[in-house]
Amino acid sequence: MKQNIILLHGLFGSLSNWKHVINNFSDAFNIHAPEIPIYDDHRENILDFLVNDLKQYIESRNLQNLVLVGNSLGGHIAILYASRYPEKVIKLVLTGSSGLYENYSIGSFPRRHDYSYIQHQVANTFYDSKCATKELVDEVFEILSDNKKCFKIIKTAKITQRSYTTDILPGIDLPVLLIWGIEDRITPKSVAEEFKLLLPNATLVYLSECGHAPMMEKPDEFNKALNEFLNT
Repeated sequence: MKQNIILLHGLFGSLSNWKHVINNFSDAFNIHAPEIPIYDDHRENILDFLVNDLKQYIESRNLQNLVLVGNSLGGHIAILYASRYPEKVIKLVLTGSSGLYENYSIGSFPRRHDYSYIQHQVANTFYDSKCATKELVDEVFEILSDNKKCFKIIKTAKITQRSYTTDILPGIDLPVLLIWGIEDRITPKSVAEEFKLLLPNATLVYLSECGHAPMMEKPDEFNKALNEFLNT
């Protein structure tokens, strides 16, 4: 029976962020890449809402033997889900995960209608600014031009920055792989080292010349590390 891999994108992410992972692992694994409903209305704490949404996604498909792979906000969701439902998860992969510290200069986006400013902010996600393609910048610019979506982004970012996972990490004793860009400016390498210190069974892999989204910027190296972890 194939294992189920669930890919969880970040705050400004989308399913396309995982295209290299999906293409590489879809033959050997059941790949799931749900859209995280950041912009949906709800009355709960946003993180509780997103974890519950993931729970419903998993239950509706009767998924077992889960490998959760989360980037940035997606990693935060994966941590919370694995802590609350450990019987469902067999392995956890975090890359640029929130939950300890994020260097988000989001504020209220006073220049959110300034395309060049947004372009700079997106480029700051990566080590190589060429990764900030026009398509990617256009996508973020469109989100921030929408008042409701912009408000949801800012609110979610502020809540995740205050929602520390320090207390629950020592209780997550399943195998964890940390794949981190050495040049990550949003969750710097000190964050990865703290995750490794707090998680009982974690392995840390650094990718050089790589920023906050290793699966996009260094897909071959990311997939190699992930493949070794999945097959051990």
